[in-house]
Amino acid sequence: MEKKNLDWANIGFSYIQTDKRYVSNYKNGAWDEGTLTSDAAIMLSECAGVLQYAQTCFEGLKAYTTEDGRIVTFRPDQNAKRMMNSARGLEMPEFPEERFLDAVEKTVAANAAYVPPYGSGATLYIRPYMFGSSPVIGVKPAAEYQFRMFATPVGPYFKGGVRPLTIRVSDFDRAAPNGTGHIKAGLNYAMSLHAIVSAHEEGYDENMYLDPKTRTKVEETGGANFLFVTKDHKIVTPKSSSILPSITRRSLVHVAKEYLGMEVEEREVLLSEVQEFAECGLCGTAAVISPVGKIVDHGKEICFPSGMEKIGPVTQKLYDTLTGIQMGRIEAPEGWLREIPIK
Repeated sequence: MEKKNLDWANIGFSYIQTDKRYVSNYKNGAWDEGTLTSDAAIMLSECAGVLQYAQTCFEGLKAYTTEDGRIVTFRPDQNAKRMMNSARGLEMPEFPEERFLDAVEKTVAANAAYVPPYGSGATLYIRPYMFGSSPVIGVKPAAEYQFRMFATPVGPYFKGGVRPLTIRVSDFDRAAPNGTGHIKAGLNYAMSLHAIVSAHEEGYDENMYLDPKTRTKVEETGGANFLFVTKDHKIVTPKSSSILPSITRRSLVHVAKEYLGMEVEEREVLLSEVQEFAECGLCGTAAVISPVGKIVDHGKEICFPSGMEKIGPVTQKLYDTLTGIQMGRIEAPEGWLREIPIK
């Protein structure tokens, strides 16, 4: 199979239309068999549930070319389970796990020429999503839904590669107490757009959101979970019912415990104790783990000992080990890599 003629090292993190995408429709209480299509356009009623009441959820995962030339996806079963949980929270029909995994396999295989080569620094980003497609004028769930999945080759999420970020403590709340912060709903990300634009305008890379009830505890950013390292090399991750459970964070926690022999704590993290940590990182599918060099809390600078010049040593080990697993350089735990058969 011949790869597309793209400048893999410089494609950036943006949408590039590929050849095929997967589509399945839910009607009369059941999903149809689903199909691949070359048509990237979506035709919707002006009164579709997704347009009126933001009834939509999504996922994000990646496909990689391993060192030995295989194409694999990383823990797609966990994305399937999380999307089912998101659907339940938004009164949408669940797309079954086995159907989800089959859609991933079909979508990646159909776009195999867009999977970046090993060593390029790029990956194939896979975006499954679901939305209410039938007309809804009263406030209620739609009766019909569409599940879709497309793929696009991407470069690093943050421009300039892995470098320490500067983030601010935001005055905005990402999610409401007892709301939808724990599910991957489109509305959560819509709420974060003004905050991230204003952060960029002020020279920051990201926002740190605090718990919406007391505004004293660290939650997450708009698109990643926090991971802290203590001065004695213990990993600490914030715990909250309104944090989206990151698959990357869970994987890094496993790597820290089982591969690096480190102690890990998942607990509430007070903003007041952040200054005591040695390193800080943001973890998620897009960037894997990005180091944070400085947090600014309304003029007060919290500078981590790892500095602004390079990634901290523990964060680097975590990054190298997880990406080594994803790329096939390090043996993966059973079930973490799902190979895509290419005909």
